[in-house]
Amino acid sequence: MQIYEELVERGLIAQVTDEEVIKDLINNGKATFYIGFDPTADSLHVGHFMALCLMKRLQMAGNKPIALIGGGTGMIGDPSGRSDLRQMLTKEDIQHNCDCFKEQMSRFIDFSEGKALMVNNADWLLDLNYIELLRDVGTHFSVNRMLTAECYKQRMEKGLSFLEFNYMIMQAYDFYKLYEDYGCNLEFGGDDQWSNMLAGTELIRRKLGKDASAMTINLLLNSEGKKMGKTAKGAVWLDANKTTPFEFFQYWRNIDDADVIKCLKMLTFLPLDEIDKMAKWEGAELNKAKEILAHELTEMIHGKEEADKALEAAKQLFSSGNAADMPTYTIEDSIVTDGEVGLLNLLTASGLTATNSDARRAIVNDGSISIDGEKVTDFKASLKVADIPDEGIIIKKGKKHFRKILK
Repeated sequence: MQIYEELVERGLIAQVTDEEVIKDLINNGKATFYIGFDPTADSLHVGHFMALCLMKRLQMAGNKPIALIGGGTGMIGDPSGRSDLRQMLTKEDIQHNCDCFKEQMSRFIDFSEGKALMVNNADWLLDLNYIELLRDVGTHFSVNRMLTAECYKQRMEKGLSFLEFNYMIMQAYDFYKLYEDYGCNLEFGGDDQWSNMLAGTELIRRKLGKDASAMTINLLLNSEGKKMGKTAKGAVWLDANKTTPFEFFQYWRNIDDADVIKCLKMLTFLPLDEIDKMAKWEGAELNKAKEILAHELTEMIHGKEEADKALEAAKQLFSSGNAADMPTYTIEDSIVTDGEVGLLNLLTASGLTATNSDARRAIVNDGSISIDGEKVTDFKASLKVADIPDEGIIIKKGKKHFRKILK
């Protein structure tokens, strides 16, 4: 099985401009492809993880990846999938985030000479002359056609700013620039980027009379159609200082049964025939598949030593029947205020502590409270109910008392 057919089998490919052209490019190692990463935070997260896996797969097949850091587009903000305006970042914030991205990607992609490139679109976007851009690039874009793009629809309801409206033009210009300077003939991105990517192929065709290709990958969604990579505390980050290796491991160990095989196919490098065998597992065997998934992904991001430690810690957590016998508490409306539940109220309502005063002592004096393996030190902490994953979170008091919290 060649790489394109494997990507199809793993459920990764969503849309392509010309399947036969793309198949020939990547199966024969002729693709110089790019994926863009806007530096809106100081760490990559699970939402970027599949793109990194794809880059690694294609590089292993002899293709050349370009990681495009959006130091320029990050100053505008991608409106795709947004109903609100993104927070404006300073140049200093963006540069710091870019530096963090470079370090994380370098641990994942082989950037040795000739094998991959890392470039920053600030190098060309920030020096553009506005009048020249309007004349040379703006004339190739139809406003009527742009307004039909899926990426603008949600923002149109609340008011799409002219700043955001330019994002498609900037992304299209990136592809054009990478084609001219680096021979980049293929763009990859999430399925929500399709309109922006087509704009790039069209700009290359109009300005250079050349054909370029685009391919989108399926977004990482759970069985209910929601984006994966969120916990009660927010995004699942690849930075160990923001999401510990144990928390990262536990996120994948606790996903729904219906999502295990899909994640094994899309995110790991395990052979497909091995994953197909796991698809027949049930009960305790399916839990073993979750452990395999969690260990594989944790090792890819944090290394084998951290993955082994996380696995051992998880086994200790659920030893002696704790997992099977763990009491469950579903959050009641009576303790929720404005969509949030205070940790003290949650500890008491779930039965882990007798009173809120006991809960406060457990946090402040004893340091015995942890959520999904991370110690809690702020007794004023609260959780957004909507951010609690469907599989729940685990609150631990001391070594022997647990509650699975469901929303």
